[in-house]
Order: sequence, then C-alpha cells, then structure tokens
Amino acid sequence: MAETSIEWTDATWNPIAGCAVMSAGCTNCYAMRMAARLEAMGVEKYRGLTRKSGNRHVWTGRVTLDEVSLAVPLGWSKPRKVFVNSMSDLFQESVPVEFVRRIWDIMAETPRHTYQILTKRPDRMADALTSEVFAVLPNVWLGTSVEDSSVLSRLDALRRVPATVRFVSFEPLIGSVATAELRGINWAIVGGESGPRARPMDEAWVGEIKELCDSSGTAFFFKQWGGRNKKATGRTYRGRTWDALPDLRM
Repeated sequence: MAETSIEWTDATWNPIAGCAVMSAGCTNCYAMRMAARLEAMGVEKYRGLTRKSGNRHVWTGRVTLDEVSLAVPLGWSKPRKVFVNSMSDLFQESVPVEFVRRIWDIMAETPRHTYQILTKRPDRMADALTSEVFAVLPNVWLGTSVEDSSVLSRLDALRRVPATVRFVSFEPLIGSVATAELRGINWAIVGGESGPRARPMDEAWVGEIKELCDSSGTAFFFKQWGGRNKKATGRTYRGRTWDALPDLRM
C-alpha cells in the first residue's frame, strides 16, 4: 500500500503493474513514467513493463501479477478509500479473470475499506462482472475513464456493470464531452492533464460537465486544472473547491 496525493482517495493498492495504450488519454500517462522510473531504481515488479519510444517511455503490454501484494489490505485496520491498480488496468485483456476474482475475494474480506476501480475497458468489466463468479460488493466503486467525446460509449458499457456506485473520471479531459449521458452514474471526477507534455483543458468543458452533473444528480468532484505545474494552477473552480462524493443513500 502507498499513501497518495490523489485528491479523491486515501491510498493505492497495486496487485497488478503494467498496461497497454488504449486511447488518446493514455498518451502522457503518469504511470508509464513512474513505471520506467521504478524499473531504473531496480524494482523488479516493473522490469520490462515499458520501453523507450523517442524521448519518452510507453507501455510494452506486459503485466506483472504481484502475488505478494494481494493480501496487503488484510493488514490495514483503519478504514480508507483505496484506488485499486493505479499502475495498471484491472480489466485489460492480459489480466486473467481468475486473478481478478482473487482481488475480488480480498475486497469482500475487507468491507471496512472502500475500493475504487477505474478502467478504460468497461466492456470487459461488464462482461466479467455479470458472471455468477462475482458478487456485487457494496464497498467497491466501479468506474471508467473518458477523456473526450470519441470514447463516450464507455459510459454505456459502465451502465451495464452491476455495482453499488458507478463513477466516471473525465481525466485527462482533452476535449468537450457535452453530449455525455450521466444517467446511472453516481460520481464524476474532472481533471486536466499534468506533466511535462500536458495538453490544455478548456474551462468551458468543465462547465459542460458541471451542468450535466447538476441535471442528472451526479456528484461533481473537481480534481485539478493540471498543466506543467499542477500545484501552481490549483484545483479551484468558480471560486471554490468541489469535493462531492457519491450519495450512498441512492
């Protein structure tokens, strides 16, 4: 487990490492940079997960299934929100469904924690979780990433997922998503891209999402403006911070 500065969670848990580029939102993925850095530091778990392409590192498509990390949450006594696989995607094709089930078992054994799972592959998530092998766990929130209008169909796939809480991360937001349908989505996170190659986020795009949330009853969480120095740009929108969480009474 690692404490984290991610604003919408308390900790990260990475029983899997490594991924594959899926869409435009992956171009400047922070996890690719971090994985390359960890490999350079000699961390075996990240060996061979990225390769150099031009002047940056990209995923190779390989994944590491970390048996040692599987049981880590069992030892956490204090309840916390846990972002599952910040360095991977649980529902990518190279992750066996059997390993997903073992992660599910750990989450079922630790109802004191709230687990947040984010994928760019909600179709596979929906197909897997509609099987009888997986129970709907009230402490597991399931979400998808949507970076622009070209991948809005992910929201339709997310609605097929049996879950207590469904959420969408509009991060990195690199285009308008004004035509998004948030029916059945409990929570929306909005954030601009950060890092040395960050693409800009238009304030009008944020406003479109805020209006969609207001009309659909979706909780609105504004994470950051992003940019090369995300601390400098901050996370204030319309003169305040927006830290709403899903309404679990719904």
